[in-house]
Amino acid sequence: MRYATKKKFLYLVFIILVLILLLHGDITRKTNVFIEKRKILSVLHDETSENFTSTAIVDCDYYDIIYDDTKLPLNLIDGDSDIYRIKKGGEYAPTECKARFSTAIVVPYRDRAELLRSFLVYMHSFLRRQYIHYRIYVVEQVDSQPYNRAKLINIGAVTAMRAGYPCLILHDIDLLPIKVANIYACTKQPRHMSSTVNKFSFVLPYLKLFGGVTAIIANQFKNINGMSNRYFEWGGEDDDFYARLESHKLKLCRFEPETSEYHEIAPRLQRKRNVRMQQSRFPEDIAEDGLSSLKYTEVATVLHPLFTHIMVDL
Repeated sequence: MRYATKKKFLYLVFIILVLILLLHGDITRKTNVFIEKRKILSVLHDETSENFTSTAIVDCDYYDIIYDDTKLPLNLIDGDSDIYRIKKGGEYAPTECKARFSTAIVVPYRDRAELLRSFLVYMHSFLRRQYIHYRIYVVEQVDSQPYNRAKLINIGAVTAMRAGYPCLILHDIDLLPIKVANIYACTKQPRHMSSTVNKFSFVLPYLKLFGGVTAIIANQFKNINGMSNRYFEWGGEDDDFYARLESHKLKLCRFEPETSEYHEIAPRLQRKRNVRMQQSRFPEDIAEDGLSSLKYTEVATVLHPLFTHIMVDL
């Protein structure tokens, strides 16, 4: 009898948890404005990098890509990358048509070599299906100091902007996009790209989340002074990033949840909480902390077949 009562109680708890998840997803959908597929092309930031040239006669057409519901198999990470037409440094552009978008993918990194290989193999296979001009920058912290994700992103962003890339996608190495329709181009407003991740049962955890994979126009990133350099270890820098958008009256956007699905391909290690908890909410703090205060030592930059590898001491 006691066993039956306990079993009923556990079943009731399970039902309640499921209902909470379902209701949370429904509330999120109702209170958050998603960009519908039919509107995506009209909100994309149509610009290529200053030095980009193409011999193609016609512009690439992105309509079919936006409506492509193909899900790439995760086992692509176990294969070998086809480096055909990928330039040294991880740069690619289609030859059959002229790309309308140039994107720099900036990846902060340290001590995850196997994960890096999987990421590069998958992402090149994914990105070449989208007919965009892109380059992958991996920024590695090689010193023994506590990890600083946001500062590494700032370094990669500065490098990409110097190369003339008008669109920055700031990308965690353990997140992989699932649907080809999730186009790696900037929208006119900053976009939270990884809004539905398998780790969170493909439900957006909270509305102000702006981390994981984000897209922002280079000039917007400059205007908010990039990200804070003061966050070491993990946590807080994404919320600080969102506060910077708010301070400059920039509203983030998202594609529909079905388009924005991501796999987290490795369990995140136990991480120390960030040592800086105070967000940069005030304009004077934002002006003093970010791209304007960025200091680091470049140890080396190597152009690998699949990526540009920037090694730095912070």
